[in-house]
Amino acid sequence: MIKASPIIICCVFIYLIFIVGVGFYLSKKKVKNSDDFAVASRSLPAVILIGTLLATWCGAGGITGSANLIWQNGPLFGILIFMGAPIGMLLLYFVSGRIRKATTYTIPELFEIRYGTSARVISTICIVLGYIGILASQFKAAGYLINLTTGLDVQVAVICSGILMVVLAITGGMFSVAFTDAISAFLFVGGFLIAIPILSNKIDVGFLGMFKNLPAGKNSFIGNLNIIQAIGYIFPIFFLILGDQNMIQRMGAAKNVKTAKRSGLGLVISEVIVCTIIIVVVTTGIYLLPQIDKPDTVIFQLAINFLPPIIGGVLMAACMAFVVTTGDSYVLSISSNITYDIWNRFIKKDATDKQKLKFLRCSAVGVAVLAYVLGRFFPDILSVQMYAYSMYGASITPALICALFSKNVTKVGGLCGIIAGGLGTILWEIILRSPFGIKSAIITVPLAFIVIYVVSYFTKNSESVPIEKIYINSDAIEE
Repeated sequence: MIKASPIIICCVFIYLIFIVGVGFYLSKKKVKNSDDFAVASRSLPAVILIGTLLATWCGAGGITGSANLIWQNGPLFGILIFMGAPIGMLLLYFVSGRIRKATTYTIPELFEIRYGTSARVISTICIVLGYIGILASQFKAAGYLINLTTGLDVQVAVICSGILMVVLAITGGMFSVAFTDAISAFLFVGGFLIAIPILSNKIDVGFLGMFKNLPAGKNSFIGNLNIIQAIGYIFPIFFLILGDQNMIQRMGAAKNVKTAKRSGLGLVISEVIVCTIIIVVVTTGIYLLPQIDKPDTVIFQLAINFLPPIIGGVLMAACMAFVVTTGDSYVLSISSNITYDIWNRFIKKDATDKQKLKFLRCSAVGVAVLAYVLGRFFPDILSVQMYAYSMYGASITPALICALFSKNVTKVGGLCGIIAGGLGTILWEIILRSPFGIKSAIITVPLAFIVIYVVSYFTKNSESVPIEKIYINSDAIEE
């Protein structure tokens, strides 16, 4: 393996220094209270919102875990696994107006209104378990990137990456996260667009030929998997994006409903572009790196070994951009759950705004430590990524969809659906170890919906809360 040149190292560190500087600047200028910290005073314009939505979603999962799957199974399979995200985003666009009018900071707050206090507690646990897994994947990806760039020990690099993400999250909160996300999104798209023609020219068959001459097992929509296994990779992504609290928080941070809707549509278009770029870059890796030891690092190794140093540096900085900005987003989101849904709700109900802000920052540090510990138990980024996506998609999204749209779902039905999705994921993924190679979401997401509606049917005469209660204006449901 060729060691990264000093130019590549400089590009990565210049980027890191720059975004830390932006974070500290915004912390001093913009963050005055917990509302500024958690939702940027609900003031983000459309261009920043699109950038932060894109960077929040396209992190380590896309450039490491998904890149691994594309390298192993081919670009057509890449289309299959990526299609869940833009479809989910399109549906998210249609509910963006409702999301902006919601009164809550977190999804468990909304669940308490519709399903009761127990639902808030249990959903918080499920979100924290899922999001800490996603955060762990960001730590590992950034650690791999720093290791390949500098030669620093992987575990030391992972710790350094975690510290960086926490610093960004606790300085400027949503303001620094959103603005650095937007910068990172533009850097990522620009860097990859420059790299694609250079990489494809290094392949004998050229740009078009590399899609026509794929090796066996990498030239179909299901690659080396069967159809059930392949679909199992789509479900977690689709249902995570549809109910992702990170996305919900950003929609809630929009200036108004119109801005939220415009940003939702812009996100769909941006995601299609980014997914296409990732598929093309990884496909060049099938030819240029046919015997790679760690497919999770295929994009990083292409940047270091096959691009001019300055271009490779931009590409590595772009990768670091997406990993870091996604990581700090999850730090912020999880600390919001712990602060609002546990500490402020049950322990310190009379907390002042200053105390909330302080606890948000302290909990962010604790979250990072837990994510690092969890990451040590998973062998690679893909495994922790799929567990986390499945946990969230099964336990939260079905109950969230029903909370926003279904007037007939009861408190007991919603609570039972959350429990069924969360316990089902733990049973299938951790205890049974995904039997037959089938991912849990293909089983647990339908199970959660079935449980919600069946239990609601049998408890339809029990106490229920009108759907209008979750909105700032009750006419929001008339959109």
